[in-house]
Amino acid sequence: MLQLQQTCTGYPAEGLQFIRLPKETLLLYPSADSVLIRNAQTLGLRRVLAFWEAFSGMIKSKGTISCISVDSGMRLIIAAIGTRVVAWSLSDVQEDAWRVHSTLVLPEGHNVSALGNKAGMLAVGTDRGFSLYTLVMENDLPTWAQKWSTPVKGIIHVNFAPSLMYIATVSKHDTSLRLYSTAAGRQTQALPHPRQVTKIAWRRPQPSSRYDLILYSITSDSVLRIFIPIIDSPEYLQLHASLDLFSSLPFSVALKHANSHSSIFWLDRQTVGTVLDHILNQSSEEDDSKKRRIQEIKDEGWDLFLRVLGDGSIVVTAVANIDRRPPTLLRQFTLQQSQPSIFTHPPSYLYLLPHQNPALLTMVTSTPLMAFELSPLAFFDAKSHGLKLIAAFPEREPEEERAILRLVRTPEGKGVGVIREDFGGDAWTISKRGTELKRTGNWTNGQFMIVLSEETGILTLNSDPAQTLELPRLENLFTMPSPSGCEFIIAVTADYSVIQIKVTEGLTTQLSIVSEGPLPLSSKPKFIQPVDPMAWPTMREWMEHDVLLSVSEDGELAFWAPEPSNGAPWKCTGKVRTGRSGFKKAKCSSMKKTALVVGHEVHDELTIWDSTESVFATGLEYKKEDNDRILDLDWSSTPDMQSILAVGYSRHVDILCQQRTTYFDQGPGWALIHRIDISGQVNSAAQGGPLSYFVFFRFTPYTISDSVWMANGAFLVAAGQQMYLFGEPAEPTEAKSLQPNESLFEHEDYNPQMLLQCLLWGKIQLVKDIIVNLALDVARHEREDSYDWTALPVERYLEKDQSLSSVSFPHYCMACISCSLSHSSDENSFSRALVERLIRHLESHQIPHLNANERAHLIVLIQTTLEIDEQRRALDENGLRYLISMRSFYILNERASSDGTLPSPAAKRERLRYRDMLWAYHSESQDLLLNASIAACGGKMTWSEARAVGLPLWLTSTETSVIARNEYMAGEVRDPTKCSLFYFALGKHKLVHGLWRQAAWHKEQGLMLKFLSNNFAEPRWRTAALKNAFALLSKQRYEYAAAFFLLGGSLKDAVNVCLKQLKDFQMAIAIARVAEQSDEGPILKEILSNTVIPIAFEAGNRYLGSWAFWVLHRRDLAVRILLTPLEDIASAFNVVVEEIQEPQYDDPSLALLFKQLRMKTLQAAKGTAEISGKSEFKFILQMAKVFCRMGCHVLALDLVRSWSPTQPLFPLEPALNKRASIMIDMDVSSLPPTRADTPTSQQPSGMEKVQEESDLFARKAGLGKLMKSAKQDVQVPEFDMNSFF
Repeated sequence: MLQLQQTCTGYPAEGLQFIRLPKETLLLYPSADSVLIRNAQTLGLRRVLAFWEAFSGMIKSKGTISCISVDSGMRLIIAAIGTRVVAWSLSDVQEDAWRVHSTLVLPEGHNVSALGNKAGMLAVGTDRGFSLYTLVMENDLPTWAQKWSTPVKGIIHVNFAPSLMYIATVSKHDTSLRLYSTAAGRQTQALPHPRQVTKIAWRRPQPSSRYDLILYSITSDSVLRIFIPIIDSPEYLQLHASLDLFSSLPFSVALKHANSHSSIFWLDRQTVGTVLDHILNQSSEEDDSKKRRIQEIKDEGWDLFLRVLGDGSIVVTAVANIDRRPPTLLRQFTLQQSQPSIFTHPPSYLYLLPHQNPALLTMVTSTPLMAFELSPLAFFDAKSHGLKLIAAFPEREPEEERAILRLVRTPEGKGVGVIREDFGGDAWTISKRGTELKRTGNWTNGQFMIVLSEETGILTLNSDPAQTLELPRLENLFTMPSPSGCEFIIAVTADYSVIQIKVTEGLTTQLSIVSEGPLPLSSKPKFIQPVDPMAWPTMREWMEHDVLLSVSEDGELAFWAPEPSNGAPWKCTGKVRTGRSGFKKAKCSSMKKTALVVGHEVHDELTIWDSTESVFATGLEYKKEDNDRILDLDWSSTPDMQSILAVGYSRHVDILCQQRTTYFDQGPGWALIHRIDISGQVNSAAQGGPLSYFVFFRFTPYTISDSVWMANGAFLVAAGQQMYLFGEPAEPTEAKSLQPNESLFEHEDYNPQMLLQCLLWGKIQLVKDIIVNLALDVARHEREDSYDWTALPVERYLEKDQSLSSVSFPHYCMACISCSLSHSSDENSFSRALVERLIRHLESHQIPHLNANERAHLIVLIQTTLEIDEQRRALDENGLRYLISMRSFYILNERASSDGTLPSPAAKRERLRYRDMLWAYHSESQDLLLNASIAACGGKMTWSEARAVGLPLWLTSTETSVIARNEYMAGEVRDPTKCSLFYFALGKHKLVHGLWRQAAWHKEQGLMLKFLSNNFAEPRWRTAALKNAFALLSKQRYEYAAAFFLLGGSLKDAVNVCLKQLKDFQMAIAIARVAEQSDEGPILKEILSNTVIPIAFEAGNRYLGSWAFWVLHRRDLAVRILLTPLEDIASAFNVVVEEIQEPQYDDPSLALLFKQLRMKTLQAAKGTAEISGKSEFKFILQMAKVFCRMGCHVLALDLVRSWSPTQPLFPLEPALNKRASIMIDMDVSSLPPTRADTPTSQQPSGMEKVQEESDLFARKAGLGKLMKSAKQDVQVPEFDMNSFF
């Protein structure tokens, strides 16, 4: 997970202040046109307050905040630029949210130079006067009203007395410290100083003191003076003590430091006293010796002052008796002195603040900004560990307060150049595994840095001596990584000519042009962009990779690699046609994934394309339309070379990652795994699991100007003048040590996707072994509290499972059951006891690398495997596949409705997938599957349950009467209208008449009894039934209307109601089969041709289309649709649809089905023969690629290793024909018929004859010879049944 590692936000020069909140203490300081808020203990950034939040017109003014003031009581922050003042307050509703509180605009020329606020009063010093404002509510809005003003110029320091009776001020025009009456605005006293006063502060009143007018002042020579009221006049201050260098140190020591600068600070007595009280109240006898000093400090009531000398050493001075009278009893003495250790020079600011640990203090200094952890016990005992550095920032650089325009990264991501406003910039390097940025210099003094001047077109290399090269106007400039002793720079000119520049290192650094010329393109490109080199291997030359991406106006992507040997400097390595135009941005990753942004009027469209384009993959992997404008794209990669895309917007960055293809979620191929939102508009949230969560930071109102990936997976975001570095924690947490990092695509054996694919591909015993290993591993985890997963060797996945055999006769496999029962006696073998223990553990414990949805599916698959193993019958492979899918479907729905443990994406499904229904259709064990399906429904299958398992699709003899009876018996109320449709389809209207006799409660009983007593063989009563059907249609009682159409003898109208009003083509198929009593009826064929096939094409469902073609006896099409683009099938065979959804070939079960059907019948073999070997080869490679996307790499290896290409068919002698699986379903005219011709019904238009096709399909390879030879006169032996076995 990306976490904030560092903020480069500019560091304080002047004006460091703090504000105390109940939960933490915050530091505040101005930087350019903003106020930065940091946590005092960790220096972590909390918020950036931009001045233009209140005055939006100043967003481009480049003004600088002159002064700030804080009030901890009212939680107010006030800042000023020029004549404008803004106040922010901490929200009472939203935690840690700062809102604009109020504003104040002064007259022109009254530029603010000092601010002070406390308890709703605001003192403002300007170039022309000194004023006091009070906070008033006007129409429920806070405003500032001027109370008084005095013409005192040049005020630079303002401070309210604790009693609010006086205001202490300092002017830059003299060295006096003046006190003003808060009530009247008149000067009450002037305290002269020999030098300019740099700081002033009122001492916080102590509970034991009667006075609060005790004032500290520090002058430019680092002398601190203490002013205390005299006894006769408590409102008049008098100097009582001065703390200079010589009063703190022996004369000889002080003399050594006399010429060096030092700084002195007062340590807040109340803050120190609170910690000392806590330490003294702790009962620890062994520390009594260490407590003596702090006990003395507490008992004597000393005020402490800390001085940092020029060499970094610290001197602590104590002043006693400040609260006693007469004030002449004040005495000062040196408490301790430490050697130089931490400070390189005296800081300008130092504060002692509360710490989360009540026995410690936080000490903050600036400049540079540093935070220390101070332990009073150790510090006042002169121990070196008494002051521990917690966080530190470098010295302030004024250039860093200019706005950032762009970030330029080095090829490997270890360095970044920052381009700022006013042609400035600096360079940074990343270290500590992507957790720290260090400044290395600016444009003029950076080492080995190339700068291009847009004004002169001169490329300058900062070397000794500097090297220059004059270039034409450029659109792009970037460098290439190289392990050799030279570097290469690629420049793209405005006319899209590409220039290769070589930088040679050695005794003298040289810049030289290697080649220059345009890419061999047929038309002018829209973009020429570099291929991101972040994931390139470091030991390979850059010329071995694709380097450039060109994007044409019509949306063609072309990839280019250097080719200096053939004369032309660049060669095209691949193209992808996107069919899009109007591009705004384009970026290509190291793995040749291309992100494109197309701008529209109200939204931007983001698409991600793979570089490999074929008939099985258009290349499009992701598409999203976003109302927010996309401003930036940047690629990175995981250690296992998987691409990650950062999509930048104005306020946030979305990080997209390629996702596993899975049967469990119907999500896109790419998913949002992180959202970095620096505007802080939403609280932190998480969703999905280990790879799906959002990260929100309430940082800054500035918009994001640029963002780039850095080395080690770090991510750098620039906004305003600030940069934010995100990355993985430097040290792995305990949780990560227990759960090692997971590869994005290759996962553990127990992943549910792996188990499901193994089950579908017949590796039942392998799945059982994986489940046993998982059970043993979690049991070991419960004992040892550490995860150590047992992985099966790759060879086990490549073995053919012998536990699955095709049996064509329905009976129990008693041998298998007895073996299973005897084997289950071992507690470490696959058994019900082992599975139940494992499921209990999985339901109550997280498991590494699985989110909640995957964990739920794992439990379902384990339970399904157990049930299949215990109840194995003589099922063929397809029957077992259906049973696996059906049991998983019901178990998953049961768990979703019972305990609610499944997340919303895995909510209850309405039906099985058509893929699973097709397994049952091609199974030889349909009777057993029907019994298993009825048992899964609780023994009573209603229509909704029959439709859920696809019964009308795969069972030729639909159990209509059983379904009708169950529909009638369902629920407490026996309603004849629920079963009428099915009984009327069966022609049993007399039975329905009998059911109405028992429906005395129904308001329509009388009418129905009278109507159904008629003879519907007569035309008049059929017409009456049809009229009632239309009346029911007008009342939107569609199912009952379809029943009356059947009663009236209009099957076609009943089918149309099912298709158009009920949107249920399965019901239409069921009643058509029953009414026509055949699979060859014209109505059924019309349903398949005009409804089911168009639905399949519109939804891009190849399984449903294959089933429909198979039922229509177009089994050549049933095979070809699995591999052929749907658009070509539709155009070649007149399938009329409005829009064809061409899905990705993202289901390996397509290969499994194709393997079964390709040679199942002669007609299927004909369709197979029209698929070229090259297409089949590419299809298998695509399926292997999908396996890899699922994380099932070993199954991909097994597929390409074991796949047998389709062999051309040749005429076989009957005696040699051992392939009983090939059924003869083609009419060969030259063979003499063995029986009379069977009447055939007229097929619908468009499906009657296979039209001649273009070169899109391979033409009858091998099969053409078979058909020609079959039509010749051949000797056909007498029919012999034994020839088929």
